[in-house]
Amino acid sequence: MSIVKRKARERAARYELILNTALELAAAEGWEAVTTRRLAALIQYSQPVLYSHFKGKAEIMAAIAMRGFEQLATELKNAAGSADALHAACTAYLQFAASQPVVYEAMFVSPTELLFASEQTPTALRDAFDALVTALGPDQEDLVFTAEVLWSALHGMVVLSQSKRLPVDGDRDRLDVLIRKFRRSC
Repeated sequence: MSIVKRKARERAARYELILNTALELAAAEGWEAVTTRRLAALIQYSQPVLYSHFKGKAEIMAAIAMRGFEQLATELKNAAGSADALHAACTAYLQFAASQPVVYEAMFVSPTELLFASEQTPTALRDAFDALVTALGPDQEDLVFTAEVLWSALHGMVVLSQSKRLPVDGDRDRLDVLIRKFRRSC
């Protein structure tokens, strides 16, 4: 293996180490605990090495968010192939948020420089949103606007559930009510 290939492989491994360590730290102590100084110490590299990969914490969170959007888009697209695409997509969204709360927070709760609803919106974000649009079905009026309202409702359910402001035992019933309301408005 050439030196160039080895250095590229080592750089890619460091990149992954930074992201994985940031996720572990955020899961254990919250995103506020994630600092470049703390990450550098945990991965046992200097801060300049960390900065050679990311300009700071915001870029680390954006990279984690982008991966989350890629995964969410895949899960939503897979759901779109089911007999009840709307129910499957909404369920997939809620399950994603429940199974990866730290990633979800980086995607949707914490401040980010990722652009939503613009010409510069990254493909992964657009794909995830487009999967929600598709799940609504072709007969929906104002499809994009309706998908934004659906997304808002799902996000509200996630945040209220994660903050324990809604009883967990009502999650399925709330989802059923939401889906009925969207079907009725179609």
